[in-house]
Amino acid sequence: MSRVRDRTEDFKDEVRRAAMNLEYNESKIASMMASFIMPRNLEKSSFTKAALTTAESIRELEQFLMKHKKDYIDPHRTTEKERDSIEHEVTVFIKACKDRIDFLLKSVNEEEEEENSKGWLGIRNQSSSADTIAHKHGVVLILSEKLHSVTSTFDHLRGLLFQDAINRVAPRRKPKPSAIIDAAANSGQVNDTQAEPTRFQQQLIDDETRALQVELAGMLDAVGVTETKMIEMSALNHLLSTHVLQQAQQIEHLYEQAVEATKNVELGNKELSEAIGRNSSSRTFLLLFLLVLTLSLLFLDWYN
Repeated sequence: MSRVRDRTEDFKDEVRRAAMNLEYNESKIASMMASFIMPRNLEKSSFTKAALTTAESIRELEQFLMKHKKDYIDPHRTTEKERDSIEHEVTVFIKACKDRIDFLLKSVNEEEEEENSKGWLGIRNQSSSADTIAHKHGVVLILSEKLHSVTSTFDHLRGLLFQDAINRVAPRRKPKPSAIIDAAANSGQVNDTQAEPTRFQQQLIDDETRALQVELAGMLDAVGVTETKMIEMSALNHLLSTHVLQQAQQIEHLYEQAVEATKNVELGNKELSEAIGRNSSSRTFLLLFLLVLTLSLLFLDWYN
């Protein structure tokens, strides 16, 4: 096995020699050689910065949901006010991320319309521009799918909370007051001397039953209000998720169209290159024919 040799210094020498042949001054050569040691970082575009910020926001939203998951679905860990605060923060996060994704999609569509309006004058740069636009469509699609996944997770948590609230306030089976009264009446018939204590127990049972009925009615009202709020919030979140999914489908369709447009542009460039090559070959053949014809005439004239 042959040993590997480091040719970095040879490459630098060749670069210096080529720069000197191009009559570069010493300061320019020094700055160029320094770039090999500390290469400059390419500046990110505004679209890339906005996309990275949006992805970071979605990641923070997902981490926030995972962190407060147990606090949100467990009624013994947090109060109703704290759960409302968590829902408000999540809703604000989702709305902000959706607005950013809409802004990115709008900027990509505007850039695509601008490239299409140039026509065939910029055909040399159109292929790379189409690839860039297709890449941006793919980025927006990925961000939309990530946001939809996070909103689906939040919907699932809210459904668990709603189901737990229903289970907690569901009416539990109590011994029927009529059975207790009948048992007390039977015991009173067995022993008439205990009639007065039995009536007192029956009065206590009636009072407890009425208190339970009032408490149950209040709990049912609270459940009805909570259910109404949960249904409204679920409907709004489902509507948001539906719009995000539709937007993701539209972005995917635009991405496919951009890829197809890129292929068409590449095919057009290939056909144009072939046409230019055929035109050059025809010109060369015509010049050669004229040259041979001229030499033939000169030869005939000299021969005569």
